[in-house]
Amino acid sequence: MKILGIGVDIIKNSRVKSLIRNKDFIRRTFGKKEIKTSSKLVSKTNFFAKRFAAKESLAKALGTGFRKNLNFKDIEVLNDKIGKPYYQKTQKIDKIIKKRFKIKKYNLFLSVSDEKDFSIAFTILQSQ
Repeated sequence: MKILGIGVDIIKNSRVKSLIRNKDFIRRTFGKKEIKTSSKLVSKTNFFAKRFAAKESLAKALGTGFRKNLNFKDIEVLNDKIGKPYYQKTQKIDKIIKKRFKIKKYNLFLSVSDEKDFSIAFTILQSQ
């Protein structure tokens, strides 16, 4: 197993708070499952901030950023039964990783955290 990429991103929560007032921003940036999960929350700022940072973090781990037809909405961050965040693997992400790194199998690891003013995400892309 080899680490192919790492990415980290930090964002000021107040920036996201102002952005999520715009429903078009939410629809352009987040997937259906992310939006559905957010509807159950009273305070959405840190929820969306962590996911925004996670999307940036994955784009950095890929080494491409948001280019070559990769968009925020292509990356969806979900939580397992005990709350651990993970990236929903999609055909598009799968294709990008396999083509860029010339591999067949890989793992994505994600850690997110927030504090009053900031949210942060860290991603590791590893071959199997």
